[in-house]
Parts: sequence; structure tokens; C-alpha cells
Amino acid sequence: MTSDAPSSTSRLYEVLLDGASIGRGTPDQEHERAVAIYDLTSENVFSPPGRDDGPFSLRLAHQETKLTFDIQTKAGEPVGNFSISMTPFRALLKDYFMVCENYYAAIRTASPRQIEAIDRERAALHNEGAELVAARFSERVEIDAGTARRLFTLISSLYWKA
Repeated sequence: MTSDAPSSTSRLYEVLLDGASIGRGTPDQEHERAVAIYDLTSENVFSPPGRDDGPFSLRLAHQETKLTFDIQTKAGEPVGNFSISMTPFRALLKDYFMVCENYYAAIRTASPRQIEAIDRERAALHNEGAELVAARFSERVEIDAGTARRLFTLISSLYWKA
């Protein structure tokens, strides 16, 4: 991972979801996915090793227990394709979704101190997810910490049950 500001060639300009393998969700799910994609494409560092011909397009597909990432240049030239197993994310996503539900429930009835405690736990799980994303991407694509966080947000939006 790097903390350098992204150049115009080391970034994503679009993220697409494979409609055949990632089905349409509820309106809430679709909204969360759209926001996650917008945030990711607005600010990111994304640089496949040895490539300076970006910006890049990223297409995500779900295949069995894996999430597949297909990278292309803006001109449509294939850059690379890799998959990550979702198995290491399962328990983390389950905990993350549970804490998020607790947070949204707490907003209605809990004290500010209780809400802050739940929000710290949610942020810690989100950071853990981002670290896992960064580790899975480390040999395939250079990303920074913010991009890892936004990728985890996108991944969680794909698996969120509204």
C-alpha cells in the first residue's frame, strides 16, 4: 500500500458489477452499492504492477465462494484478472453487519455515549476489513489505505442483506 496522492494513471475511473453473477438487490442494497462505487471511483489509488496505462476499469463478479476482479484500461485492453476467497471475510462481515444493525437501532434509543461506543466498534471492524482487503490485494494491485476501506465498503454492500 502507498500513501502517495494518486496520479491520473494509477486510479479507477469506473467499477462495474457483473449482472449475471451479482444479482440486483433491494432498492436499499442498490443504493448502498451505488454510493460505495461512487465513493471508490471518486478517490482511489489503484495501480497494477508494471502498468502506467490507467486509469482502469474494474469489473466484479461472484463465482462460487470467490469475488473476481477483472481489470481493463480505459481503451478496453485487458490488464489482469484475479479472485479472492470470501471465506476469510465471512465472520468479519457477519460481525460488521450485526454491529451496524446495533448502531442503527441505538440511534433511536441509546445515549450518545452508547452510540459512540458502538460506532467505535463498527469503525474497528471496518478497519479490520480494509486490512484484509489490502492483504488480499498486496501482490496484485497497489492500493492505499483509503482505497482498501472503500473496497471493503463495496464488498460489504454486495453481501449486505437489507
